[in-house]
Amino acid sequence: MKLLDGKKCAEYLVADIAQQVKRYIDAGHRKPHMTIILVGEHAPSESYVKSKITSCALSGFESNLIRLPASISEKEILALIQEINEDRSTDGLIVQLPLPKHINPQLVINAIDPAKDIDGFHPTNFGRMALGQKAFRPATAYGICKLLQYYQVQVAGKHCVVIGRSNIVGKPISIMLSNDFEIGNATVTLTHIETPRELLLDETRRADIVIVAVGIPGFVTPDMVKDGVTLIDVGINRLESGKLVGDVEFDAVAPKCEWITPVPGGVGRMTVAALMINTLYAYQNNFNLA
Repeated sequence: MKLLDGKKCAEYLVADIAQQVKRYIDAGHRKPHMTIILVGEHAPSESYVKSKITSCALSGFESNLIRLPASISEKEILALIQEINEDRSTDGLIVQLPLPKHINPQLVINAIDPAKDIDGFHPTNFGRMALGQKAFRPATAYGICKLLQYYQVQVAGKHCVVIGRSNIVGKPISIMLSNDFEIGNATVTLTHIETPRELLLDETRRADIVIVAVGIPGFVTPDMVKDGVTLIDVGINRLESGKLVGDVEFDAVAPKCEWITPVPGGVGRMTVAALMINTLYAYQNNFNLA
């Protein structure tokens, strides 16, 4: 069993970005700039935002955190997004999810200029990604691809099973790994909550790569996978004890794996690294540097 160490990979990617940014600054350009909008008080979101700001500093980026009260109206946040869309000094814009219940997240996502949509959630970017065109790719799925690439895990021609069909992880990673990208050309099966247990087991037991993102601690058990599987655990669940665990029974399943991601220290770090890559891409496009 070998660990797919997201921390190590993310540090490598961020250091490479920092070197590129230094060259741009030495040539007389400003730093790349990310703006983050955080609405209300939500402990996990605070942690995610802190990680993004820290990575921005390590990448040589400027970052700007805009805190808004949970009582803000949908109209007000959409107006703010429009202001940032028109501000050329911001290369990438993130609206941290989840949002208060009175704000429609899809309206907010759709309001972001696709050229600043470093989360890769805007329909324009998602559609281009699905068609195999150049676009911002959803960050968690993109981070998984970069992790597989860093460790030179064979993907082309392999059977990959994705458990979970969210717009953030399941759908985009199933598309990206089946597409003709630099990491892709796999045969992908997308499963979800309505997949019968017998069918799910039939698929996962034959899979070379299993990616799970369901938010259920210990969902993947040893009987679900074959020996030599590569297992990507996207889940981040906090137990009553305070311990963070993934969607995989790590200690029991790990001995069967060739590669496995830890939680924490796996996909979460890669999501942030992918946001840095997307921000650099936005910056390059902004100044025709790509």
